[in-house]
Amino acid sequence: MNPRRITLMEAVLVGWAVLVCARLFDLQVFNYGFLLHKAERQQLRTIDVSAPRGVIYDRDLHPLAMSLRVDSVFAVPSQIHDIEATAHALAGVLGLDEKDLAGRMHASRSFCWVARKITAEQSLRLHRLDLKGIYFQKEPKRFYPKGTLAAQVLGYVGLDNKGLGGIEREFNPEIQGQRGSMLVQVDAHQHSYNHLSEHLDAGENLVLTIDENIQYIAQQELDAAVASTHALRGTVIVERPSTGEILAMATSPSFNPNDYAHTNPSYLQNPAVTDVYEPGSVFKIVTVSAALQEHLTNPDEPIDCQMGSIWVGGRLIHDHARFGILTPTQIIQHSSDVGAIKLGLRLGDDRFYKYIRAYGFGQKTGIELPGESRGLARPPDRWTPMSIGAISMGQEIAVTPIQVVSMVSAVADGGVYHSPHIVLDRFTGPRPATLPQYQVPLGRRIVSGRVANEMKMMLEQVVLAGTAQPAQLNGYTAAGKTGTAQKVDPGGHGYSKTDYVASFAGFAPLQNPAITVLVVIDSPRGGHEGGKVAGPVFKRIAERVLPYLGVPHDVPVNSAPPSLLAGAHPASEGSGRSRGELADAAQAVTDSGTSDTAEINGDQQPYSPAPGSVIVNLGKGLTVPSFSGQPVRVVAGECERLGLDPILQGHGVAVSQSPAAGVAVVPGSKVLIRFSE
Repeated sequence: MNPRRITLMEAVLVGWAVLVCARLFDLQVFNYGFLLHKAERQQLRTIDVSAPRGVIYDRDLHPLAMSLRVDSVFAVPSQIHDIEATAHALAGVLGLDEKDLAGRMHASRSFCWVARKITAEQSLRLHRLDLKGIYFQKEPKRFYPKGTLAAQVLGYVGLDNKGLGGIEREFNPEIQGQRGSMLVQVDAHQHSYNHLSEHLDAGENLVLTIDENIQYIAQQELDAAVASTHALRGTVIVERPSTGEILAMATSPSFNPNDYAHTNPSYLQNPAVTDVYEPGSVFKIVTVSAALQEHLTNPDEPIDCQMGSIWVGGRLIHDHARFGILTPTQIIQHSSDVGAIKLGLRLGDDRFYKYIRAYGFGQKTGIELPGESRGLARPPDRWTPMSIGAISMGQEIAVTPIQVVSMVSAVADGGVYHSPHIVLDRFTGPRPATLPQYQVPLGRRIVSGRVANEMKMMLEQVVLAGTAQPAQLNGYTAAGKTGTAQKVDPGGHGYSKTDYVASFAGFAPLQNPAITVLVVIDSPRGGHEGGKVAGPVFKRIAERVLPYLGVPHDVPVNSAPPSLLAGAHPASEGSGRSRGELADAAQAVTDSGTSDTAEINGDQQPYSPAPGSVIVNLGKGLTVPSFSGQPVRVVAGECERLGLDPILQGHGVAVSQSPAAGVAVVPGSKVLIRFSE
């Protein structure tokens, strides 16, 4: 071979090698970052994946909302040989539109979501089909283990893992957690060959002030009342007056947040904080307490109610009865509009408005729930000559249920207002071993302790001998105020003649209140008076909640309602019966010829009927046995034998009960027994 030719070939080869090395150096050094980024764009598909939302607990750390890992389905269309056939199979299992699904698959070769967060049954059926190019990715799905319980409080979560109502919406940034991503790797032909998920940071956990057992009681009794009265809607709030903690907030009808998409949209809102209404006579608590605080009256002052009519601002107002001389106590007891208007006129516009604002009306309470309304409390410069009369009896002012229960709690707690709260604690990570301790915020004083005590005695008479006798409790003293408010005619023709808001707001026991309960029934059919419609709901709730909380009885159990005892007739004009005499009349025992003990200020004192009292026997009582250590089946059988109505919670053996062993109850009483493994 020619040496010159060989040399030329060698030179060409060396030159080619130098060029290759130079190109490789350029690619590996100078353009490395650019090419790597371009390759990742070609080979990776990044898909957002939701993080597990934090758990929402009740006050005893029972989960009310949690996240479960469920399957989501995605497709890699480049791996599917027959997209139409695959879409047909998927649509049959998942209930999707076949043409829409096939169109989405044709539009993307590397990745296409088929369905997010499917059911376990759907996942099992798809796994059995074993479709090529169809994959599964675990995603968190919100689950509400108690179903409809506290649904309006908790809210609900959309497919994008965002809270859409209630606590879920209000605390969405904290609960939602840090979103992650799924990396789908594909080759040069857009064929998927791997997919990886990045680490996801779970959201913050919340502990609510809600007690799931009290919530259940409130919901059960409210549902029954709404059904029996054929009402449009109902609301119940149970609050601890000394702290402002909300123990229960129930709405009827409720909804299932696990299936919110098929719910009537009107059920999704929480009327306890969003809906406004004219409170009616419940608002007389503000009127009378303000007059007492300003030393414009006293509980026993005779006030001429003018036989049930009064002119205010050119309008004649009629009472529901022809009352003559009534004291402020009797004005509250009988819910006299004329009497309340006279006290409101003494206050005057500016002073009255000061107390309306002090009790929290016309402003948000600050409760940790979305959509709270301020209500409507116009300043005095926008009042008409009639306004002070209307507002004195609970018209021309719009309130929310949460505002009303907070106002009544202020009276119950000695005149101190505590802003309502529904969030107890927040934490990250595993559930703590100990329950959080609620830090009671400082309240603000509205009326003096003296005025608050005078109001308590007045409100007790409403229950003992006034408009709320159906709210009398067995074994506990109680106080409260009824409200029967006409709804505004939606046609703009004044007030409706058929639609009312019936309400009762009360607390118990009288001297050391453990709970405040507000019951609001919207548009009941048949009877519409607050005492007759809402009062019994208060009674049933309080008689179940107070023993559950371990509150000792402050009057003998099984005693007859005071109004049925000798001499304890409803107070009326000129009756002359003092509050002390009525209180004495309430102290009759049931078991003829026996004495009992009553716990007064924490001391067990012997109890016997007052002289001259009529003893009413309401039936033979029984003593609650100890269920400690017994399994569920044994406890249920024993309760059936004794005639008790058991509420069984948990599994295993009994670890606690309410009422406690040894407490005397009547047949048919409810007994809460908790079990643990």
